[in-house]
Amino acid sequence: MSMTETADGPKPRRRLGREERRRQLLDVAWKLVGEEGSDALTLGRLAERAGVTKPVVYDHFPTRPALLAALYRDFDERQTTVMDAAIEACATTLPDKARGIASAYVDCVLVQGREIPGVIAALASTPELQATKREYESVFLGKLRAWLAPFVAGGQLAVASLLVLLGAAEALSAAAAGGEISPEEAKDELMAVIISIVCR
Repeated sequence: MSMTETADGPKPRRRLGREERRRQLLDVAWKLVGEEGSDALTLGRLAERAGVTKPVVYDHFPTRPALLAALYRDFDERQTTVMDAAIEACATTLPDKARGIASAYVDCVLVQGREIPGVIAALASTPELQATKREYESVFLGKLRAWLAPFVAGGQLAVASLLVLLGAAEALSAAAAGGEISPEEAKDELMAVIISIVCR
């Protein structure tokens, strides 16, 4: 049994279950990316920072792309929960929906900090990671289309319009996370873009 030193002397260290360990590794990976950037994120470095052996990390994430994909999935799941709740809570006018979408998107990125733009950029590094990103984007674009459908003449935004909205959301959120613009500027501009595209 492993031991840790405390003020009271050696104390048995509790062994984490599989899901707890995975959560711990993801949390440490986010912290590492935040402090040192996504290029510093390797499986060996993660093991070192988490205080575990490399085989423990490899058991959860067999490759660096698998770890990056897991980080993106982790972010996307949290973002989806926040956005679904925000859209459910906002009123039924276009400005309210646009404000709800803009605020929730920017807030999700800000909660994750400057780490998520680095992870998103790293996702473009391999076809496997690009496919992961596209898969999650496709789900988000489907939700965006459904949320905005009541306000669109003809009932559906074109794929090109949805991609413009996604690009604007990513760029404005990254700029807010990087301190180039304020969160309110990012939200206001994204809201304006959404309304403009829906109404044109």
